[in-house]
Amino acid sequence: MSDLSAARHAMVESQLRARGITDPRVLDAMLRVPREEFVPEGYRRYAYDDGPLPIGNGQTISQPYVVAVMLEALQLSGTEKVLEIGTGSGYVTALLGELAAEVFSIERYADLAENAWHVLAHLGYSNVRVITGDGTLGLPAAAPFDAILVSAAAYGVPRALLEQLAEGGRMMIPVGTHDAQQLQLIRMVGGQPVVSVREAVRFVPLIQDVSA
Repeated sequence: MSDLSAARHAMVESQLRARGITDPRVLDAMLRVPREEFVPEGYRRYAYDDGPLPIGNGQTISQPYVVAVMLEALQLSGTEKVLEIGTGSGYVTALLGELAAEVFSIERYADLAENAWHVLAHLGYSNVRVITGDGTLGLPAAAPFDAILVSAAAYGVPRALLEQLAEGGRMMIPVGTHDAQQLQLIRMVGGQPVVSVREAVRFVPLIQDVSA
């Protein structure tokens, strides 16, 4: 076992399982996906540290534990069509590719989207699609979605995303200001969003493309 592979196993045991992540599909996916492939070369030795890492354009790859919390809350069975807002490095996109049938991921920075796509293609993820665009608009052409995961913090939940969430669908999104955010789990029940507030987090902001 390589040093990084050993670090990946240690991350799952000490950062995830020990903190209460129990979904076996999430744990298995995080054992399979090589996080080091999604971070800049100079940060690979830190790939399994308990925290976020910079990936360029002022963006980060999220802390593994926070990623696991969000994925576990979505309760994916493997049959779902999922929308991800904020591809970033592509790491969470790969995990969603392990956990769902079809994944559409939107990234506002073209260079990040291109880099993520190259890594995902190299690793063989044929069920994911990366699109450059404004994530606050979602992807109406592919809606509705069984699950939506937002990897950037919004002051409020974008209406377009709620409208694209299928009946019975789940959305995980960090909501709040730059300094105070909490994860929200939103379930669409009878055409109405039902919100439960989860962990406090710190994400980069969700930015609308105002040039369009």
